[in-house]
Amino acid sequence: MSWWGKVLGGTFGLMLWGPLGALFGVALGHQFDKGLKNTDWAGFIPASGNQEQVQAAFFTALFSVMGHVAKADGRVSEDEIAMAKSVMQQMALDEEQKRVAIALFNEGKSSSFDLEAVVDQFRKECHRRTTLIQMFIEVLIHAAYADGALDAAEHRVLLQVSGILGLSERQYEQIEARVQAQRSFQQDSSQLKPKKELLKEAYDAIGVKQDATDAEIKKAYRRLMNQHHPDKLVSRGMPEEMVKLATEKTQEIRKAYELIKSSRSDG
Repeated sequence: MSWWGKVLGGTFGLMLWGPLGALFGVALGHQFDKGLKNTDWAGFIPASGNQEQVQAAFFTALFSVMGHVAKADGRVSEDEIAMAKSVMQQMALDEEQKRVAIALFNEGKSSSFDLEAVVDQFRKECHRRTTLIQMFIEVLIHAAYADGALDAAEHRVLLQVSGILGLSERQYEQIEARVQAQRSFQQDSSQLKPKKELLKEAYDAIGVKQDATDAEIKKAYRRLMNQHHPDKLVSRGMPEEMVKLATEKTQEIRKAYELIKSSRSDG
């Protein structure tokens, strides 16, 4: 049974505890969260869970933190709301899942949202699954760029989230640079920029310098493709609903790599 199947089966309350369980309970409208928000969970939250438990934690943390990041600059723009809905569409959520995702997004916007507790529990549930953590950050950055720019307040929150998840500031900046560049290789986006500018962004999307050797570029490309492989991400705890989104990420990376290869063969 999938993680969502367990929700429908009424056993979610036994599968995920702590701040994430309480948060999901509020969003779902169930009562198993009753009294959980005021509970001291130190030393009680399981060190890690099975695949379904991690998938439930990913879903819950993602949409609530997405709401918190969107509110960081004081207001939630129409673009940011549209991006959240776009992620839901890419995940092919059914109506009930969308309702819960929207409720989680709204919970993240509230002044009582405990960002540190939510993200810290998600980190513990991931149990050092670094590729899963990076994918989580990438989706958040992608959503934050929905209005075309990442403002200082959003940047501070994303840095805070990354720090709680165990990433250094340098690691976060590298991920942000890649995500920003990869956005240029979304469907039809690459037609809007001059080839020279797009080529520079292709190197940034792969995470290498323009003077890198062919071997270094291929190694970086293969590493990124491996990190974003949908089946591997799902096996590590990414919700199955995010397969399409992960697939689109690999397509962006592949387009960037093909442009680099093409430019080098022409030169």
